Amino acid sequence: MTSRATGKEAARARVAQLKAAQVRAERRRRALLGVAAVGAVLLIVVALVLAKAAGLGSKHSSSTTSSTSTGSATPLPAAVARAVTAVPPSTLDAVGVDGVTTVPKAIHAPALTQGGKPKVLYVGAEFCPFCAAQRWPVVVALSRFGTWHGLAATESATNDVFPGTPTLSFHGATYTSDYLAFTGVETTTNQPRTGGGYRPLDSLSPADQQVFDTYDRPPYVDGSPGSIPFLDLGGKFALSGASYSPELLKGKTRAQIAAGLKDPNDPVAQAIDGSANLLSAALCSLTNQKPAAVCTSSGVKAAATKLARSP
Repeated sequence: MTSRATGKEAARARVAQLKAAQVRAERRRRALLGVAAVGAVLLIVVALVLAKAAGLGSKHSSSTTSSTSTGSATPLPAAVARAVTAVPPSTLDAVGVDGVTTVPKAIHAPALTQGGKPKVLYVGAEFCPFCAAQRWPVVVALSRFGTWHGLAATESATNDVFPGTPTLSFHGATYTSDYLAFTGVETTTNQPRTGGGYRPLDSLSPADQQVFDTYDRPPYVDGSPGSIPFLDLGGKFALSGASYSPELLKGKTRAQIAAGLKDPNDPVAQAIDGSANLLSAALCSLTNQKPAAVCTSSGVKAAATKLARSP
């Protein structure tokens, strides 16, 4: 058996392991959400009984809205923000795409736009370790097309697989670009709540909820319906799950991950920057190959060939 064949078998094994881990995590998440839903119903019933006993009418009950947590993220240190949003183009070209296990899939769907621009929709949660891994390349890739404001620092939940994975948060962040629009939704924090699940955070708009419900399922993406993280790239590509294993980030600080992104020999950089190249190639197909400096780079062109070969 040749070394090339052995390498391909190892890559397939890594992909299978990553997908199995994501499936296990997703099953656990759904179980927690199911418990939380039952708990929420019980709390509502108790609240209504207490309200009635206190002489509160149905008029007051119907005007009550569910509270939303402010999140557990903290401001992102300036050094980390600079490192993750300004990865040297030479590094991105050098890493290629070999460190990536999951590739965006082309889909047939209506164009996803906002303000006349192709829109990137991200749906995740702060507790989710696979979301924690995927945010890094999302930020790196979109930084090549525009500017981030208000990115925050957080980590995945400590009671889940790959506990405490250091990452960024899109909660409260904004993105400006001449080429693209971005909506990042973090549905929960990483803080467990009584009864199971995690504290709620962001909500999807009705339109984004429809996109999520329609395209975050086979055959558009691999994996279980409703899995996170989910990315819709302008209605042309979709991805569910992480592009690489969160295991690569184990034992590293957020600052170490960010600093390593400029080293093409760093396995973490190969995974994150390689994933960013694939996302950039997909985004270039939305922007008519603009900006040219990004879309004609060797790293993006190599990624475009892998996108074309993906099933």
